[in-house]
Amino acid sequence: MAVFQRADGAVLLARRPKSKVYAGYWEFPGGKVEPGETTRQALVREVQEELGVTVEKAYPWVTQVFTYPHSTVRLHFFRVRKWSAEPVALEHDGISWEMPDAVGLSPVLPANGPVLKGLCLPHEYAITQAAELTRGVFLDRLERRLNNGLRLIQVREPGWDRDALAALAADVIARARPKGARVLVNGDLAVAHRVGADGVHLTSAQLRTLGERPDFALVGASCHGVEELRLASEIAADFCVLGPVRATPGHPDSAPIGWDGFAALLEGVPLPVYALGGVTRGDLDTALEQGAQGVAMIRGAWGPA
Repeated sequence: MAVFQRADGAVLLARRPKSKVYAGYWEFPGGKVEPGETTRQALVREVQEELGVTVEKAYPWVTQVFTYPHSTVRLHFFRVRKWSAEPVALEHDGISWEMPDAVGLSPVLPANGPVLKGLCLPHEYAITQAAELTRGVFLDRLERRLNNGLRLIQVREPGWDRDALAALAADVIARARPKGARVLVNGDLAVAHRVGADGVHLTSAQLRTLGERPDFALVGASCHGVEELRLASEIAADFCVLGPVRATPGHPDSAPIGWDGFAALLEGVPLPVYALGGVTRGDLDTALEQGAQGVAMIRGAWGPA
């Protein structure tokens, strides 16, 4: 399935024709993989047939398995970053550019709901570094990054007591919310509720014990392999971080998985996944090419671009 996204963030939806099941429903354009085709080849062919454009750059993203009354479908979504011309409706009853957080069309096929939610996530996920930088320096850098477009932050300070973590989280939220940025608290559900955070980021240990999604609007999770990615999917987390891609000073004993290992682990995963571990903002294009949502960083988030 093709997720066309313009520079302004709008995505392309197409209305199913009267000749097909779920006629009149809106969806991302795309179709079936023919025998002998790869999913990418199918994407290029279907987009040409349905919209009259040539895909010039596209990255794998998420895979959704959805059971409708008539069948179970496996949908491979690609983020289309560059194409040859303005799309036109050659096989659909209409097309429309919509903002993913404010789709004004109805009805939309249910399998596309989680995809639209994932499209509201930014490409960068910044993790706090207040203990190492000192609180004042960190908050100054946070202000700078928010002014430059940072929109998703995780408050994580290992070793801090609950009151200190809550105080930092409250300060981060006070600065982030006027800019439209969202803030999650790592691990501590009580602190996240206490400060009115937008969500919580679960540790891999919590994934193995919670059994269900916590009651927050936004839930992230830390994963290191297939089993944790599966658990995060089962509780319907909104996204994950996966790594370490490279060796990091904070976890010198953790073997890096590399970009090839990262891409292999993402195959079939239904959630947006950020690359974590030794990555920088300069690695964003590489991360997207491997199927990531973007990059998650501690040191890389607060230093020079």
